[in-house]
Amino acid sequence: MTNSYRQLTEEQRCQIWALKKSEWSQRAIAREIGVSQPTICRELARNRGRKGYRYKQAQRMTEERCRQARRPTKMLPKTIALIESKLKLQWSPEQVSGWLDLEEGLSISHETIYLHIWADMQRGGTLYENLRRRDRPYNKRANGKSTRGHIKNAISIEQRPQVVDDKSRIGDWEIDTVIGKGHSGALVTIVDRKSKFTLSQQVERKTAELVAQATIALLEPYRHLVHTITADNGKEFALHEKISEALDAQVYFAHPYSSWERGLNENTNGLLRQYFPKKTDFKLINQADVRAAIERLNNRPRKTLGYKTSRQIMGEYTAAIAA
Repeated sequence: MTNSYRQLTEEQRCQIWALKKSEWSQRAIAREIGVSQPTICRELARNRGRKGYRYKQAQRMTEERCRQARRPTKMLPKTIALIESKLKLQWSPEQVSGWLDLEEGLSISHETIYLHIWADMQRGGTLYENLRRRDRPYNKRANGKSTRGHIKNAISIEQRPQVVDDKSRIGDWEIDTVIGKGHSGALVTIVDRKSKFTLSQQVERKTAELVAQATIALLEPYRHLVHTITADNGKEFALHEKISEALDAQVYFAHPYSSWERGLNENTNGLLRQYFPKKTDFKLINQADVRAAIERLNNRPRKTLGYKTSRQIMGEYTAAIAA
């Protein structure tokens, strides 16, 4: 459900004052001026003076709070502790700044948070270790031509419905694999294009059979939210027809060496590399480690989601369709 809350106007406050003087109930007042009852309850509680509720005083109190909210918040010890707790979850300074504004009503810029991190580093602190590193750029291979073989009955991304490109619905997923040290193990990663909600499972080897099994296992709990899956041309996705049949969803394939066509999944894999660097031996980790990393990703606020988390977006959607 989208947040449709709007500040009350002075005219509405005048109506509230007059109706309250006439001993109308909060429910009746809310219905009369077209707002929710909790809005009336909150208004009367927050803007009440010594002589009760008066609309001009209520308007002045609201305007003063707005002016205060626009002032940068001082980095008090309590605020610093809150910021550092989020940085230790590998949230970026921009994510921390957006979350503080959305959830705590605190106005602290990401530049201020970066300055705090650098000051901490100069004092010998380790907050900087939680910042993300950029992956190395991709090398050009085969002059853009595919050398990975042909996948039988593959359906090109060119045939994918336009609604998938629009990212207007939940249920269009991108899939890829993250390879471990020595190619001895891998992670299957799947991410929803609209909500950024991510799923992942460890596989012992990057075979088509194991990847298909992991894909079906990951998406089965969400099969009512699976419309399409977009993959690259890796042979690990050769059993796409098995996946499609099990989940009643169509699998599409991006053009060879066109990673931007699955940009969200590529970016998500980069975020996972923060927890599992390229030299990680996947034999030394377990599925619990993978779940913990995915849980952190799904509970990070995202700028593209209005600083909500992927789990929040997915939860709100599933609750709405269940209602």
